[in-house]
Order: sequence, then C-alpha cells, then structure tokens
Amino acid sequence: MTSPQRTPVQQYSWGKLLTAASMILLGSSLAACGAQSSGDSTASPRPSSAATTATTASPSAGTPSPTAGQAPSSAVSPTSAAPITPTDQGVPLCPASSLSGALDDSGGGAAGHIYMTLVLTNSSAAPCILDGYPGVSMVAAGSTTPIGAPAERDPQAPSKGPITLAPGDSAGATLRYTQAGNYQNCQRVQAESILVYPPSATDSLAISRTLTACSNEDIKLLSIGAFTQ
Repeated sequence: MTSPQRTPVQQYSWGKLLTAASMILLGSSLAACGAQSSGDSTASPRPSSAATTATTASPSAGTPSPTAGQAPSSAVSPTSAAPITPTDQGVPLCPASSLSGALDDSGGGAAGHIYMTLVLTNSSAAPCILDGYPGVSMVAAGSTTPIGAPAERDPQAPSKGPITLAPGDSAGATLRYTQAGNYQNCQRVQAESILVYPPSATDSLAISRTLTACSNEDIKLLSIGAFTQ
C-alpha cells in the first residue's frame, strides 16, 4: 500500500512548525545562559570603596602605635624650673644669734598709741635673710615668758619679699604699742624688755624697754609689721 503524498501546502506548514520549534528551543537556551551569567556576577561582587578606604586608613607596619599605658610623645612637655630663692643659693635665714636689736621710738604716737621701729642688724660675719613678720612680746627682766598677748601681725604692713642682710646691714618693722591705760579692766604688769623672734627662727633676743603690759590674754597692746629695708 503506497503512503499518501503531501501537497506543497502541507509541506510548507510542516516546515513552519519546525522552524518555530527551533526558535523556541534557541530562546530557552539563551535565557538559561543569561541567567547563569547574572548569577555569577552577583556571586562575585567587585570590592566596595569602603573596603578600599579602610585599607588606606590603617597604619603602616613601620609606624608603631602607642600602647594603652603609654601617652603620646606630644603630650609630654618639659616642666619649668622652680624659681631660685636666696636660701637655695646657700644664704640662710637669720637666727637671733646673728642679730642685734634696737627700738627707735622717734615715730611718735597718736590717740593713745606709740609707734616704734624694731630694728634688727646682722652682727655676724656672713649674710643672712629676714623674710616676713617677727614674733614680739613684752616680758619681765631676764624672762622669756610673754606678759599677756603677743603682738598681732599688721595686715597693712605685709612682707615685700626676702631681705638679704650683709654683715652690718639692718632692716626695720613698725611696732605699735597701745597704752595700757586705754583699758579699764587691764591687769597691769611692768614689762622690762621686748622679746623678739626673727621670722622662722626658734631662738630669740631681748631689747630693753620699760612698758606697762596687761596680763589679760584678751587685751592686745602690740601689733607688728613685716620687715622692710
């Protein structure tokens, strides 16, 4: 039995179907390849600029960084040298044993006060320093026990700095005495001397001067200024 022969129309239709099927298969293959290429690109991203910046900002291997217990060198500054005082140069403070004293009462007085100048002179063979207020009290003859209150420091006559006394040099401090008769409750005692402790000294010297003292501790008859020259 012979197979039926296809007409030209049937042959043409069959050819179109084959051609269309081939195009569909080719499109599917291209899509699959495109998807694979896109997946590969996503899996291997290019290095970001942030990573590049981080690498650049890290210190080089040759530059040591400060440790936790070590301050940067820029934070260390040289300290300024301490000022040199006369005592640092070997000149000592004046002890009473290196001094002689006198009272100059030529300053006069007013309103029940007598103003005197306490003068201390370097009687030694070496220089020494007076710096500040002396300690002053009224005492009985031959005694070192103060009668009543010692002299108050006068804030109106402060120290102007250390005074270096060469042998034979003197410095003075203003001593004000308030007359005991100004106080009705004053328990009067006759004082024969002024006892003087030079600034920072532990020994004393006596200057003969008769004054009426008050043994009352709450009555302050004396005030003293710092030494000047």
